[in-house]
Amino acid sequence: MHFHLTAEQVAIQDAVRGTLGECWGMERLHAFADGEADFDAESWQALMALGIGALALPEAEGGAGLGLLDAALVCEVAGEAAAPGPLIGQIVAALAVAQCSDAATRALLPGIVSGEAVATLALDSDLVQCARAAQLFLADDGAGGLCLIAAGEGVAIEAVSATDRSRPVSRVTFGSAKTYPLFAAGDPMVQRIRDAALVLIAADALGGAQHCTDLSVEYAKTREQFGQPIGRFQGLKHQLAHMMLDVEPARAQVWYAAYAWDAGLPDATRAAAMAKAHLCEVYTRTTRAAIAAHGGIGYTWEYGLNYWFRRSVHNRAWLGSPAQHRARAAELAGW
Repeated sequence: MHFHLTAEQVAIQDAVRGTLGECWGMERLHAFADGEADFDAESWQALMALGIGALALPEAEGGAGLGLLDAALVCEVAGEAAAPGPLIGQIVAALAVAQCSDAATRALLPGIVSGEAVATLALDSDLVQCARAAQLFLADDGAGGLCLIAAGEGVAIEAVSATDRSRPVSRVTFGSAKTYPLFAAGDPMVQRIRDAALVLIAADALGGAQHCTDLSVEYAKTREQFGQPIGRFQGLKHQLAHMMLDVEPARAQVWYAAYAWDAGLPDATRAAAMAKAHLCEVYTRTTRAAIAAHGGIGYTWEYGLNYWFRRSVHNRAWLGSPAQHRARAAELAGW
């Protein structure tokens, strides 16, 4: 049993972190947030060139033969950088199509794996990330199953003012659009795919919370008041310590939920629900604490902490609130 990342997993995170460091800095994030687009092609292509679309797929499907835990590590780094694009939707769609038996649906897999066909999640809400750039929508089939819906005729997309400026959403309605079946109601894969999405959202939240904590600690070391770094003040020391104590134990919760999914453990669904509930609350608490730790500059648009706060608000509501998932976890435990 391993209680830390392997050298290969560290290398995966380093590769993603380095790529985003080159193509997605604060200036790019500001420009994207101030623009009208809901998708950044350059950063997307750079990430897909790393093979992220195939990371969690079996080698027989042309994948890397890794698992959801490795995909979660990628999403953690994406959360650190507030990276754009429907990365979670792309990974989950690839997992779903790889397990599907329908020949027409499986024919979509190469495009999803390469990133040429952008796939996004359209589950449980009509507000969908990067909808104007997506070619495929992973959605409910209306009868308890899952399907892929092709963009184009029969898909109506209305841009809205989004809370999350790093992953803008649009209001999407589906009419008589072309549909590719994935799993029918009652198929265990329906819940597994949903669980995978919850785990990856939790991983994104973990990365964002860690970034805000690290940023606050560095600021406290360099910002001076009354002739000394503000990090020497006891009140701020306690605040930063509470942030770290909130974030660090949650890391194991995300890793365990991803491991449980990969191993098919009996409590995998409950672990996914608990990770989504807890990490999304940790994320919002940490971003608020980070803004307070920075004082006035934390509230400015130019400094950029608002991007992570806004992303935390989106993650909290996405695919169910913490209260909803805690209730699910209690029910699954027989409480």
